[in-house]
Amino acid sequence: MQITVKELAKLVGGRIIGDPDQVITGVSGIKEAEPGEITFVANRRYYCLMEGARASAILVPPEITSGSQTLIQVENPSLAFARIVALFGPEPVTFPPGIHPTAVIGERVRLGRDVSIQPYVVIEDNVSIGDRTVLCAGVYVGHYSRLGDDCLVYPHVSIRERVAIGNRVIIHGGAVIGGDGFGFATVRGIHEKIPQIGTVILEDDVEIGSCVTIDRARFDDTLIKRGVKIDNLVQIAHNVTIGENSIVVAQVGISGSTTIGRNVIIAGQAGVVGHIEVGDNAVIAAKAGVTKDIAPGAKVSGFPAREHSKDMKLQAYIHKQPELWKKILELEKRIEELEKNGQSGDH
Repeated sequence: MQITVKELAKLVGGRIIGDPDQVITGVSGIKEAEPGEITFVANRRYYCLMEGARASAILVPPEITSGSQTLIQVENPSLAFARIVALFGPEPVTFPPGIHPTAVIGERVRLGRDVSIQPYVVIEDNVSIGDRTVLCAGVYVGHYSRLGDDCLVYPHVSIRERVAIGNRVIIHGGAVIGGDGFGFATVRGIHEKIPQIGTVILEDDVEIGSCVTIDRARFDDTLIKRGVKIDNLVQIAHNVTIGENSIVVAQVGISGSTTIGRNVIIAGQAGVVGHIEVGDNAVIAAKAGVTKDIAPGAKVSGFPAREHSKDMKLQAYIHKQPELWKKILELEKRIEELEKNGQSGDH
């Protein structure tokens, strides 16, 4: 495929600095790009890579106004690059409408228009599937569950009974939506199971990564609100609420009955205890251990999680401990010598 910089700029709504007639034949990362290819730079720490880049054109933020290559200024270079990649990438995989003969479909199931039910899907009784929704091979949908329009459910996903899923939801392979919450009462050393009779609700435009587990509520709902994006291998316990447009990165664990606000970022391997609140726009750093409420807009890190700048100071002190310990030993030795000399002087 060949396309000019001018055409690409029109596609992404960008402003050209340089040759608009430069022909682009491919896409690549800024370190790997060759002449004829377009790349992008979005993070300040990578601006320095532009000088040695071999790409013929670079997507840049508006603050960059000059360079040795042709530039296309855009508000969001990463998003613009993704749109351009779609032009050069392989044809997207599509699933034609229809029901594969190996699918098992229960009674009183409502299937919308142009749904695609792939091999070995199991749909239990009283399920509703919206228009143009795709269930890939081996998906299980439990009794009374509902899926909206234009959903894409990848292979081997389990959607348990009475789960409600909105429109344009993507669920990646191996996820379990609506498994029992981890609830037990210990009586004379025996762990008695507490019934989990609530459900899970995924609102519109949610994306769930591979092998994510979202437990049903003990009562009421475990609620993942509109626009939330959850990475792979995340555990969300019963009765958790995650607010609109929040991001939860891989290997995060959120304990039961915790409320996460809107536009929150929880970085990889962070852990959040139960029955607390995380305010809107908060940021929880990787591997943080959150043990109490987090205020709106706060950025926390460490274990137990504390205000990020304080945690950085504490980490700096910890790293200096060997040096400080060495100084303490030297001072003790000097004091000991001074005391000996003082005692000798008394005689």
